[in-house]
Amino acid sequence: MNQEDLELITSPVSPFMETSIESPQPCYSLPITFAYQVAMSQPESHLFEVTLEVLGWAQPTLELRMPVWTPGSYLVREYSRHLQDFAASGDKKALPWRKVRKNYWHIDTQGQSKIVVRYRIFANELTVRTNHLDKTHGYFNGAALFLYVPGFEKQPIQIKIVPPRSDWHTLTTLPFVPGKENTFEATDFDTLVDSPFEIGHHEIYPFEAIGKPHKLAIWGRGTVDCDRLIHDTQKIIQVEADLFEGLPYDRYLFLLHLTSNGFGGLEHKDSCSLIYSRTGFRAKDKYDRFMQLVAHEFFHLWNVKRIRPKGLEVFDYEGENYTSSLWFSEGTTSFYDLILPYRAGIYDAKTYLKSLSQEITRYLMTPGRLVQPLSESSFDAWIKLYRPDANSANSQISYYLKGEMVTLLLDLGIRIKQSNQRSFDDVMRQMWKQFGKDEIGFTPEQLKATIESVAGFDLTDFFDRYIDGGTEELPFDEYLAGFGLRLQSNGENGDRPPHLGVTVKTEHGREMIKFVEVDSPAQRAGMSAGNELLAIDGLRVGADQLNDRLKDYQADDVIEAAFFDQDELQVRSVTLLEPRPSQYQVVAIENPSSIQQQNFQNWLGVPLTAV
Repeated sequence: MNQEDLELITSPVSPFMETSIESPQPCYSLPITFAYQVAMSQPESHLFEVTLEVLGWAQPTLELRMPVWTPGSYLVREYSRHLQDFAASGDKKALPWRKVRKNYWHIDTQGQSKIVVRYRIFANELTVRTNHLDKTHGYFNGAALFLYVPGFEKQPIQIKIVPPRSDWHTLTTLPFVPGKENTFEATDFDTLVDSPFEIGHHEIYPFEAIGKPHKLAIWGRGTVDCDRLIHDTQKIIQVEADLFEGLPYDRYLFLLHLTSNGFGGLEHKDSCSLIYSRTGFRAKDKYDRFMQLVAHEFFHLWNVKRIRPKGLEVFDYEGENYTSSLWFSEGTTSFYDLILPYRAGIYDAKTYLKSLSQEITRYLMTPGRLVQPLSESSFDAWIKLYRPDANSANSQISYYLKGEMVTLLLDLGIRIKQSNQRSFDDVMRQMWKQFGKDEIGFTPEQLKATIESVAGFDLTDFFDRYIDGGTEELPFDEYLAGFGLRLQSNGENGDRPPHLGVTVKTEHGREMIKFVEVDSPAQRAGMSAGNELLAIDGLRVGADQLNDRLKDYQADDVIEAAFFDQDELQVRSVTLLEPRPSQYQVVAIENPSSIQQQNFQNWLGVPLTAV
């Protein structure tokens, strides 16, 4: 950082002041250009050094704002909390500025047409939706790094990257600006937000799929068989392109960060960011889970990046963008992330049904499924899903999870009604043609109408009971029966302990109650999340021993539970209830009919006897 930069950052600025926050009405005779520079001279400090140069400005005030969220992750994350050292200058002199909201800055331009803004962003959070900078690399998302000028979101933006060392390389899907070193251009602010950057030391593996260039870029050390990973990724690309009848991009980037225990992904229009455990590729089940993650984020190319709910048609970066259709955008995508790797031949039908069984188990083990309607879960994503608390499982259901379950039932229902000549695949293709290709936001009513047009029957009752307001139990067996399947619970085996209704984990040598099910024996006895479980009937009990201890009792037995509540010893009588299942499995029914066997064959392409 040179002396002029230091003076601008440390120059006196006006304190936070109350002022109007209305954007100036633009009236310009000269072209206005926006150019960013992102430097990282001391990566060990985790500080990106950002410079914005605005040329051709003709208004007395320049207003800047910072997004509070990023598309694909429905939580207000307050990215401006990481911004520091804000400064503004004109013709080699500091300009006065004031901060008028948490993420608004107003600069008094004093007649200057060239405005230079400098600030730094602290970046030490390695997720797919935030920024990370250290001695090995720099990664950032546009929403978490860049300010924008309201009213000028459609203006082209240039971005120059200044790495700290010559051996650091820049990777992004934005095109190079001819004749300018390490400089890229975004057609507008939405595109900038949608184009993450990876700068530093990373391995790049180019490959081709369906005649188009792709890259797999990996940062971090890990046990990855890249040839196998690329081969299976090509299969995923093929089956998804077949479903939608082509690819909607010219080139694509898979960006993978390997960490100790990370998991996640964020979709973009021609790339995705993935984070996964560096040792998560050895075991077959963990490798399959990663390929499901790849299938999920790649499916978002169509579903949500282009087939968008009306509430997400035009992004408002200032706050929550509400929609009741995230069950389709995310939950339907979750339905496909299980079955597409199967269609691609990455795993067999038994593995698919095992994964499906695990998802059904998660769903049926969540009491909140009977409390929160699915459309409300979508609408309340901003305040609930990403902010779990001790009561979340009792009061809410994930739109990812229930959306996946509802899509499964709709897919099976369409197949039965249409003799396997149609499926939810046809819904996706119709949504793509009607809304996705031209990026026209769909309403909940239009989504329902499209599904009905494929299904060939009225879905009002289904939507009322399972999506828009009802919280009835999903009729899995009713829909599975047509394919010769049913749900089997481990409660059928008679080896489950009586029901207490707590989840206990060992933390630092203490047996901590993490969850208490609503209306369970434990809740009735006054036990709460955060209590420390000590003993049952006078004998110490640990998290790994609890179920075995409870097997010594029967339903209606009364036990004495000892626990600490706010460091106060409590001993309460607890009346146990009938055992509850803890696991569900999709299995074949006995003596399936020829029609059921044929339906299964048409659905998964293998005989029912194969599973």
